[in-house]
Amino acid sequence: MPYKERSIEKQYFTIGEVAAQFKVAESLVRFWETEFDELRPRRSKKGNRLYTPQDIEVFRTIYHLVKERGYTIPGARDMLKQKGPQLKEKIDVVQSLEKVRAFLMSLKKEVDAAGKADPDAAE
Repeated sequence: MPYKERSIEKQYFTIGEVAAQFKVAESLVRFWETEFDELRPRRSKKGNRLYTPQDIEVFRTIYHLVKERGYTIPGARDMLKQKGPQLKEKIDVVQSLEKVRAFLMSLKKEVDAAGKADPDAAE
């Protein structure tokens, strides 16, 4: 039976890794923990915060509401309580559309650059 390589996924992330992923300060991650009941990371024996992928999804939702959509913290808290699962689906769709847009924009730049480099190709 051939060896099947498995993809290894991290189960826990540190506060520094979460902050770096969203390009925010670690203090903001700690602050949002106090403001949002949905964001409750586990703690190691030393007391370090350990974020699961589910915690990161909750953080992504909060980040989207507060930083990208401009909600206040109480407004974001209410939105999470009212439309939690629906909101996650909408955010996933928006993120996938942003990736498609970025791909199309890079493709357009490549086509424009190729057209300028070889003006006889258009004829």
